[in-house]
Amino acid sequence: MERLIRNLKIAINPKVFVKDPESSDLGKRLVEHGIGLIDAHGFENFTFKKLGEQVGSNESSVYRYFENKHKFLLYLSSWYWGWMEYRLVLNTLGIADAEEKLSKALEILTQPVELDMAFEHIDEVALNRIMVNEHSKPFLTKSVDRENREGYFEPYKRLVERLAEMIRAVDGDYGFSLSLASTVLEGSLHQHFLDVHFPSLTNCKKPETITRFFKQLVSAALNQAS
Repeated sequence: MERLIRNLKIAINPKVFVKDPESSDLGKRLVEHGIGLIDAHGFENFTFKKLGEQVGSNESSVYRYFENKHKFLLYLSSWYWGWMEYRLVLNTLGIADAEEKLSKALEILTQPVELDMAFEHIDEVALNRIMVNEHSKPFLTKSVDRENREGYFEPYKRLVERLAEMIRAVDGDYGFSLSLASTVLEGSLHQHFLDVHFPSLTNCKKPETITRFFKQLVSAALNQAS
């Protein structure tokens, strides 16, 4: 099993990149150091020139892998949601009880992540911080509808559907499973953002409180609908 996990590759829509960064050492270093730069300085201050300097190369070498920094962020967000889907499946696979499975899923999707040694060139903790701070930016563009049609957001949409399926397994009559599932994913990142930047706007002061909040939210929604 460990060997299988170490050989796992998160599938990314090839339209997001010019050349698959997983295909070379330079590509992996671009992803690794790109995560570090965005985490440290924010997406607005991130440039391919800075990334090239960080890896000891030139700006043009970055363009051989990514068309622009929007596509780079799309790659990171796609990888993150694909990795979250992999974690969700792996950690709920052996759970038969529907309520227990949903509870475990909410823990996985709302608690802070830990480093996953199966992907040595990616700092998942730093990537999680990026998603907390930048998670809406891949969507908030004029090209979102075209990119959606072209499948750029499939990892995110698959994860929403997996969680919605678990919600329906608990209550098949609940009519808002997709809405509730997407609210959990987006809301969790937003609550972590508020905890760091606007603590006066949230009652969730600790990661475990965020998980408890969303467990209560989902439970109340399903019980009220029953």
